[in-house]
Amino acid sequence: GMAKAAVSVLKRAGINFGILGTEETCTGDPARRMGNEYLYMVLAQQNIETFKKYGVEKIVTICPHCFNTIKNEYPQFGGEFEVMHLTEFVNELIQKGTIKPLQTVPTTATYHDSCYLGRHNGIYDAPRDIVGAIPGVEVTEMAPHHRERGFCCGAGGGRMWMEEPGTRVNHIRTDHFLQTEAETVVVSCPFCLQMFVEGVGAKGQADTKKPRDLIEMVAESLGDSDPDEAAPN
Repeated sequence: GMAKAAVSVLKRAGINFGILGTEETCTGDPARRMGNEYLYMVLAQQNIETFKKYGVEKIVTICPHCFNTIKNEYPQFGGEFEVMHLTEFVNELIQKGTIKPLQTVPTTATYHDSCYLGRHNGIYDAPRDIVGAIPGVEVTEMAPHHRERGFCCGAGGGRMWMEEPGTRVNHIRTDHFLQTEAETVVVSCPFCLQMFVEGVGAKGQADTKKPRDLIEMVAESLGDSDPDEAAPN
């Protein structure tokens, strides 16, 4: 999924990176949003200690929730790092020509702004620039509910794990996608992806409408649709 695609793209770009593997724990974002400040503090301090133990200076995250928490909230606990979201990082690689998405991905697409990339951190252009760099993708916006006026996928604030009375937020957002008539909704967040998958399924559109992760599309356009199946060099 997303993690495999991220590794594949970074390797293709020749980036020297490491992962924490089993030492990686949740950043604590869901705990803090749901009001369990104590658990959040425990997780934050544990992660900061791990980062410092390995001398980590720069952190690239796949998840916008992790990005926002490490970048904007860990400094409260002495965790000062350079933090980037994967879309910012990969966009720089494409702009510099380090990687070139050349294989056509033929689809009509709309891009969904994750709350923690968009409205909380003002990252609107990088993901759209990436979508624009993939040959074959025709883009249409979910106006007016896009960019600064974006609309939550329904998972944030711990809602991922709660039942909602009334119309589910992710079903409202799925309708915004379906109204564009695009085949693909492109996302940059694992929570958003799950919410759209459920929404599209619930509306009986799973055969024709596809939620897709942006970096997976980049990997496909670089010719790495399934890193496991790749022929040895």
